[in-house]
Amino acid sequence: MVKQVVIESKKKIALIAHDNKKEDLMEWVKYNRGTLKQHELYATGTTGKLLERELGLEITNMESGPLGGDLQIGSLIADGIVDCLIFFWDPLEPQPHDPDVKALLRIAVVWNIPMACDRSTADFIISSPLMGREYMRKLPDYESYRQRLEHET
Repeated sequence: MVKQVVIESKKKIALIAHDNKKEDLMEWVKYNRGTLKQHELYATGTTGKLLERELGLEITNMESGPLGGDLQIGSLIADGIVDCLIFFWDPLEPQPHDPDVKALLRIAVVWNIPMACDRSTADFIISSPLMGREYMRKLPDYESYRQRLEHET
């Protein structure tokens, strides 16, 4: 059985960028400021502070990524709070918190939320007509998985 959850027309969007991608994300957010200010924004610490200072956007800031911010965003996704993830990550630069990055990307897929890891995909997501209206997001049924875990304990 597939469950559905309503994503409201005002989306809750998480914005994250690795150091080498922060400038790219800043340019993207600046270009899309008009659209983004219609939504509720979340970010990891350093990225959020830069966006607030440079663009004057109101953002709910988590910790910096290496200090647990990626995991905090992942928790918001699992709790059904964040609807969309824009994460400009650097695939060529090893990160001290690579396991956290992998966990964040995995949890976004587990809970079936739109996710962009590069500027082109972010452009497609932000320009989608679905950004400005309600959307019925399908959630996989994890009940059999949960029941199997209960029987194993």
